[in-house]
Amino acid sequence: MPQAAIDSPLWLPAAWPAPTWVRAGSTTSRSDISPDSHMDFNLALHTGDDPGRVSANRSYLRDMLKLPAEPLWLQQVHGSRILTAGGYSTGAEADGCYSDQSGHACAVLTADCVPLLLCNRAGSEIAAVHAGWRGLCHGVIENALGCFRSAPTEILAWVGPHICSRHYEVGSEVMSQCEEVYGTKASTAFLATRPDHWQADLGKLAEMALSGCGITALYNSGHCTYARTDLWFSYRRNRESGRFASLIWITPD
Repeated sequence: MPQAAIDSPLWLPAAWPAPTWVRAGSTTSRSDISPDSHMDFNLALHTGDDPGRVSANRSYLRDMLKLPAEPLWLQQVHGSRILTAGGYSTGAEADGCYSDQSGHACAVLTADCVPLLLCNRAGSEIAAVHAGWRGLCHGVIENALGCFRSAPTEILAWVGPHICSRHYEVGSEVMSQCEEVYGTKASTAFLATRPDHWQADLGKLAEMALSGCGITALYNSGHCTYARTDLWFSYRRNRESGRFASLIWITPD
Protein backbone atom coordinates (compact mmCIF):
# COMPACT_ATOMS: atom_id res chain seq x y z
CA MET A 1 0.00 0.00 0.00
CA PRO A 2 1.37 3.49 -0.88
CA GLN A 3 2.61 5.53 2.05
CA ALA A 4 0.89 8.83 2.81
CA ALA A 5 3.05 11.92 2.50
CA ILE A 6 4.38 13.65 5.61
CA ASP A 7 2.96 17.17 5.92
CA SER A 8 5.80 18.37 8.19
CA PRO A 9 8.58 16.69 10.21
CA LEU A 10 6.16 16.24 13.09
CA TRP A 11 2.76 15.64 11.48
CA LEU A 12 1.17 13.11 9.11
CA PRO A 13 -2.31 14.33 8.13
CA ALA A 14 -5.03 11.75 7.54
CA ALA A 15 -5.56 11.31 3.79
CA TRP A 16 -9.32 10.89 3.52
CA PRO A 17 -12.29 12.91 2.23
CA ALA A 18 -13.33 14.35 5.60
CA PRO A 19 -14.83 17.86 5.70
CA THR A 20 -12.24 20.64 5.90
CA TRP A 21 -13.30 21.57 9.43
CA VAL A 22 -12.32 18.12 10.71
CA ARG A 23 -8.57 17.90 11.37
CA ALA A 24 -6.93 14.53 11.88
CA GLY A 25 -3.60 12.74 11.69
CA SER A 26 -0.63 11.37 13.60
CA THR A 27 2.47 12.94 15.06
CA THR A 28 5.89 11.46 14.28
CA SER A 29 8.79 10.66 16.58
CA ARG A 30 10.97 13.41 15.14
CA SER A 31 11.93 16.30 17.34
CA ASP A 32 13.61 19.65 17.03
CA ILE A 33 12.76 20.69 20.57
CA SER A 34 14.03 17.64 22.53
CA PRO A 35 17.27 16.74 20.73
CA ASP A 36 18.86 15.36 23.90
CA SER A 37 16.06 12.83 24.49
CA HIS A 38 16.29 9.24 23.22
CA MET A 39 12.51 9.37 23.02
CA ASP A 40 12.42 12.48 20.82
CA PHE A 41 8.84 13.77 20.35
CA ASN A 42 7.36 11.43 22.95
CA LEU A 43 3.89 12.43 24.15
CA ALA A 44 3.31 9.75 26.81
CA LEU A 45 3.98 10.09 30.53
CA HIS A 46 4.22 6.36 31.28
CA THR A 47 7.37 5.55 29.27
CA GLY A 48 10.05 6.63 31.73
CA ASP A 49 10.74 9.86 29.88
CA ASP A 50 11.31 13.11 31.77
CA PRO A 51 7.80 14.43 32.64
CA GLY A 52 8.99 17.97 32.04
CA ARG A 53 10.09 17.10 28.53
CA VAL A 54 6.77 15.35 27.83
CA SER A 55 4.92 18.41 29.06
CA ALA A 56 7.01 20.61 26.77
CA ASN A 57 6.29 18.30 23.83
CA ARG A 58 2.55 18.43 24.55
CA SER A 59 2.65 22.21 24.75
CA TYR A 60 4.51 22.35 21.44
CA LEU A 61 1.90 20.02 19.92
CA ARG A 62 -0.96 22.29 20.97
CA ASP A 63 0.74 25.31 19.43
CA MET A 64 1.87 23.51 16.26
CA LEU A 65 -1.61 22.18 15.44
CA LYS A 66 -3.48 25.16 16.90
CA LEU A 67 -5.59 22.76 18.93
CA PRO A 68 -8.80 24.14 20.42
CA ALA A 69 -7.96 22.59 23.80
CA GLU A 70 -5.59 20.19 25.54
CA PRO A 71 -6.03 16.73 23.98
CA LEU A 72 -8.14 14.36 26.04
CA TRP A 73 -5.32 12.00 27.03
CA LEU A 74 -6.47 8.56 28.12
CA GLN A 75 -5.00 5.87 30.34
CA GLN A 76 -5.11 3.09 27.77
CA VAL A 77 -5.55 -0.47 29.06
CA HIS A 78 -6.07 -2.60 25.90
CA GLY A 79 -9.76 -2.76 26.68
CA SER A 80 -12.92 -1.76 24.84
CA ARG A 81 -14.22 1.26 26.77
CA ILE A 82 -15.01 4.39 24.76
CA LEU A 83 -15.62 7.67 26.57
CA THR A 84 -17.53 10.72 25.37
CA ALA A 85 -15.60 13.97 25.40
CA GLY A 86 -16.88 16.40 27.99
CA GLY A 87 -17.86 13.61 30.34
CA TYR A 88 -14.43 12.76 31.69
CA SER A 89 -11.09 14.29 32.56
CA THR A 90 -7.58 13.47 31.35
CA GLY A 91 -6.24 10.18 32.71
CA ALA A 92 -9.49 8.21 32.62
CA GLU A 93 -9.14 4.50 31.75
CA ALA A 94 -10.38 3.87 28.23
CA ASP A 95 -9.15 3.04 24.76
CA GLY A 96 -11.11 5.54 22.76
CA CYS A 97 -12.85 8.89 22.80
CA TYR A 98 -15.93 10.11 20.92
CA SER A 99 -17.21 13.65 20.42
CA ASP A 100 -19.99 15.42 18.53
CA GLN A 101 -18.83 18.91 19.47
CA SER A 102 -16.12 21.29 18.37
CA GLY A 103 -13.45 22.24 20.88
CA HIS A 104 -12.51 18.68 21.87
CA ALA A 105 -9.33 17.01 20.65
CA CYS A 106 -9.76 13.23 20.82
CA ALA A 107 -6.41 11.45 21.04
CA VAL A 108 -4.79 8.04 21.44
CA LEU A 109 -1.13 7.13 21.99
CA THR A 110 0.51 4.21 20.19
CA ALA A 111 3.84 2.64 19.29
CA ASP A 112 2.74 -0.40 17.19
CA CYS A 113 -0.98 -0.83 17.90
CA VAL A 114 -3.48 0.54 15.39
CA PRO A 115 -4.53 4.16 15.90
CA LEU A 116 -7.96 4.46 14.28
CA LEU A 117 -9.64 7.79 13.54
CA LEU A 118 -13.32 8.00 12.63
CA CYS A 119 -15.65 10.75 11.45
CA ASN A 120 -18.98 11.01 9.70
CA ARG A 121 -19.21 12.58 6.27
CA ALA A 122 -21.10 15.55 7.72
CA GLY A 123 -18.15 16.32 10.00
CA SER A 124 -20.30 16.42 13.13
CA GLU A 125 -19.12 13.22 14.85
CA ILE A 126 -15.56 12.02 15.49
CA ALA A 127 -13.66 9.38 17.45
CA ALA A 128 -10.11 8.23 18.15
CA VAL A 129 -9.48 4.55 18.98
CA HIS A 130 -6.49 2.56 20.27
CA ALA A 131 -6.69 -0.97 18.85
CA GLY A 132 -4.20 -3.70 19.67
CA TRP A 133 -5.14 -7.35 19.23
CA ARG A 134 -6.71 -7.50 22.70
CA GLY A 135 -8.83 -4.43 22.09
CA LEU A 136 -9.87 -5.77 18.70
CA CYS A 137 -10.98 -9.05 20.27
CA HIS A 138 -12.80 -7.19 23.05
CA GLY A 139 -14.80 -5.11 20.55
CA VAL A 140 -13.20 -1.69 20.92
CA ILE A 141 -13.98 -0.74 17.31
CA GLU A 142 -17.58 -1.93 17.56
CA ASN A 143 -18.03 0.09 20.77
CA ALA A 144 -16.61 3.21 19.15
CA LEU A 145 -18.93 2.90 16.16
CA GLY A 146 -21.81 2.35 18.57
CA CYS A 147 -21.36 5.92 19.78
CA PHE A 148 -22.20 7.31 16.33
CA ARG A 149 -25.71 8.32 15.38
CA SER A 150 -24.72 8.29 11.71
CA ALA A 151 -25.29 5.19 9.59
CA PRO A 152 -22.21 3.05 8.85
CA THR A 153 -22.30 4.13 5.20
CA GLU A 154 -21.81 7.72 6.40
CA ILE A 155 -18.67 7.02 8.44
CA LEU A 156 -15.05 7.36 7.27
CA ALA A 157 -12.24 5.36 8.88
CA TRP A 158 -8.50 6.16 8.77
CA VAL A 159 -6.03 3.53 9.96
CA GLY A 160 -2.89 5.31 11.14
CA PRO A 161 0.72 4.06 11.35
CA HIS A 162 1.04 0.65 13.02
CA ILE A 163 3.32 -2.36 12.97
CA CYS A 164 3.08 -4.37 9.75
CA SER A 165 2.68 -8.13 9.68
CA ARG A 166 6.24 -9.01 8.66
CA HIS A 167 7.53 -7.47 11.90
CA TYR A 168 4.76 -8.68 14.22
CA GLU A 169 5.05 -12.32 15.24
CA VAL A 170 2.54 -13.71 17.72
CA GLY A 171 1.79 -17.03 19.38
CA SER A 172 -1.10 -19.43 18.99
CA GLU A 173 -3.14 -17.81 21.77
CA VAL A 174 -3.49 -14.61 19.72
CA MET A 175 -4.60 -16.41 16.59
CA SER A 176 -7.04 -18.57 18.57
CA GLN A 177 -8.71 -15.57 20.20
CA CYS A 178 -8.97 -13.75 16.88
CA GLU A 179 -10.55 -16.83 15.28
CA GLU A 180 -13.12 -16.91 18.08
CA VAL A 181 -14.11 -13.34 17.21
CA TYR A 182 -13.72 -13.20 13.43
CA GLY A 183 -14.26 -16.85 12.51
CA THR A 184 -12.37 -18.64 9.77
CA LYS A 185 -11.72 -15.41 7.86
CA ALA A 186 -9.28 -14.43 10.62
CA SER A 187 -6.80 -16.86 9.09
CA THR A 188 -6.26 -14.42 6.21
CA ALA A 189 -4.61 -12.04 8.67
CA PHE A 190 -2.04 -14.62 9.83
CA LEU A 191 0.97 -16.14 8.08
CA ALA A 192 2.74 -19.14 9.64
CA THR A 193 6.42 -18.59 10.46
CA ARG A 194 7.52 -21.39 12.79
CA PRO A 195 5.68 -23.92 14.99
CA ASP A 196 2.83 -22.17 16.87
CA HIS A 197 3.89 -18.73 15.63
CA TRP A 198 2.40 -16.43 13.00
CA GLN A 199 2.92 -13.01 11.53
CA ALA A 200 -0.24 -11.07 12.40
CA ASP A 201 -1.73 -8.26 10.32
CA LEU A 202 -3.33 -5.88 12.83
CA GLY A 203 -4.46 -3.53 10.08
CA LYS A 204 -6.35 -6.32 8.32
CA LEU A 205 -7.99 -7.37 11.58
CA ALA A 206 -9.09 -3.77 12.18
CA GLU A 207 -10.51 -3.63 8.67
CA MET A 208 -12.40 -6.88 9.34
CA ALA A 209 -13.99 -5.27 12.38
CA LEU A 210 -14.88 -2.14 10.42
CA SER A 211 -16.27 -4.06 7.46
CA GLY A 212 -18.27 -6.27 9.80
CA CYS A 213 -19.98 -3.13 11.10
CA GLY A 214 -20.81 -1.94 7.59
CA ILE A 215 -17.98 0.57 7.16
CA THR A 216 -16.91 0.72 3.51
CA ALA A 217 -14.95 3.99 3.40
CA LEU A 218 -11.58 2.72 4.67
CA TYR A 219 -8.28 4.58 4.33
CA ASN A 220 -4.83 3.43 5.44
CA SER A 221 -1.70 5.48 6.06
CA GLY A 222 0.50 2.69 4.70
CA HIS A 223 3.21 3.35 7.30
CA CYS A 224 4.83 0.60 9.39
CA THR A 225 6.03 1.77 12.79
CA TYR A 226 8.68 -0.94 13.07
CA ALA A 227 10.18 -0.40 9.62
CA ARG A 228 10.26 3.39 9.64
CA THR A 229 12.90 4.02 12.31
CA ASP A 230 13.10 7.63 11.16
CA LEU A 231 9.43 8.42 11.73
CA TRP A 232 7.70 6.28 14.33
CA PHE A 233 8.14 4.82 17.77
CA SER A 234 7.92 1.02 17.92
CA TYR A 235 7.72 -0.97 21.13
CA ARG A 236 8.61 -4.17 19.29
CA ARG A 237 11.73 -2.53 17.88
CA ASN A 238 12.80 -0.63 21.01
CA ARG A 239 11.36 -1.67 24.35
CA GLU A 240 12.29 1.73 25.78
CA SER A 241 10.05 3.52 23.35
CA GLY A 242 8.08 6.72 23.37
CA ARG A 243 4.53 7.04 22.03
CA PHE A 244 3.20 9.15 19.18
CA ALA A 245 -0.29 10.59 19.15
CA SER A 246 -3.13 10.28 16.67
CA LEU A 247 -5.65 13.06 17.04
CA ILE A 248 -8.93 14.22 15.57
CA TRP A 249 -10.94 17.34 16.31
CA ILE A 250 -13.67 19.55 14.89
CA THR A 251 -12.43 23.10 14.50
CA PRO A 252 -14.54 25.77 16.24
CA ASP A 253 -16.75 28.00 14.08
